[in-house]
Amino acid sequence: MTVLVACNDSHHGVAALRAGIAEAARRHLPLAVLVLNPGDSVPASLAAELDALPAGVAPPAVTFRAADDEPSDAILDAADDAHATLVAIGTRNRSSEGTFVLGMTTQRVLLDASVPVLVVKAEYAQP
Repeated sequence: MTVLVACNDSHHGVAALRAGIAEAARRHLPLAVLVLNPGDSVPASLAAELDALPAGVAPPAVTFRAADDEPSDAILDAADDAHATLVAIGTRNRSSEGTFVLGMTTQRVLLDASVPVLVVKAEYAQP
């Protein structure tokens, strides 16, 4: 039982990480982080959030998406591997034309995940 956060180095990625950390603390569950930016180091914006974890949230297991993996596949696989009970992901703000259409990654994760998915806008404020 884990809260998985799939995030990248962006405003909505940081918002998803903040929401995932808050959910892990609230649910008293371990946190796992999938960094969607290919590489092997945590971007500074995400590292700052991980350095300020609230009491009761242990440092998470951090994994990285391989450059040749589709983001949605990486998220779904990481959720299965972590035995996640919740997946938190960020979403970009959409123009009026895109209001009814989510991003392809978000849509696929929402449709194919076997657990609840928390979709977070960049405006998320940590409680």
